[in-house]
Amino acid sequence: MSVLKTKPTEVSVESHIAGVANEEQRNDARTLVALMRRVTKQEPRMWGPSIVGFGSYHYKYASGQEGDSALTGFAARGSELVVYIAPDFEDRDVLLDKLGKHKTGKVCVYIRRLANVDLKVLETLVARSVADTKRRYTKPNEDDA
Repeated sequence: MSVLKTKPTEVSVESHIAGVANEEQRNDARTLVALMRRVTKQEPRMWGPSIVGFGSYHYKYASGQEGDSALTGFAARGSELVVYIAPDFEDRDVLLDKLGKHKTGKVCVYIRRLANVDLKVLETLVARSVADTKRRYTKPNEDDA
């Protein structure tokens, strides 16, 4: 079984963001930190070398693979910001249609500039994704992550 590389680290989120080469992307990253902190009520933490994550949950698949992951997060990758959301939750596609200029993958929303998207829609996407992830992976008597 492979070893997960994306684990929480002790690297400072602020120093990571300060190291992003593009000034607009640094500012956008700080905006995402504020948005995700507001939604999750969690402090940011680095997951691996490049993901700024918020909160955590434990997953276990039918295959037996299990681990921990951030409830939500983002990374500055090249010329884009990658926002990580759950792959399937109510109104996901409707919200993505209202978001503005972006591309998507299974759990990734690729955004070049936050100025190109509706931040209220992005906040709703993140909030619904976090709620769905908690619903799926939190045991009935477990405290919120």
